[in-house]
Amino acid sequence: MSQEGSFAVHELTDDDMDLFRKLLAVFGQAFEEPETYTSAQPGTAYLRKLLGGDQFIGLAAIEDDAVIGGLAAYELQKFEQERSEIYIYDLAVLAQHRRKGVATALINALRSIGAARGAYVIFVQADPPDAPAVALYTKLGVREDVLHFDIPVD
Repeated sequence: MSQEGSFAVHELTDDDMDLFRKLLAVFGQAFEEPETYTSAQPGTAYLRKLLGGDQFIGLAAIEDDAVIGGLAAYELQKFEQERSEIYIYDLAVLAQHRRKGVATALINALRSIGAARGAYVIFVQADPPDAPAVALYTKLGVREDVLHFDIPVD
């Protein structure tokens, strides 16, 4: 666990069920979608497999035993070369804890994890209307303007 000011960043393991469930509630609150993140949570066996596997990376920012933010990412093994990249799927900080370096600390912790795993890049998408996210990612990385498409499964 790395310490950042009054909070610490903790990499979740398969023993962190309670912390992970608290993180899901934080995502729900921060994204104003509590039903999405709390109404049909996976069972413990599923979460143990997810958190104990090699592809998922979960980080929780903790202050005074409370989860105040977190990050969910996936390491993607590449096919064209022996390397991987990391995709930040979700990153959220509770409103009352924003502008205190929590999101930057989470990303910096992920950068260290990525380096230890030999990943060559971390990437994330941000919606243009989300100015704070765009500003954060612009500060930390190189911007690419791309289009995103959702393709339904059969």
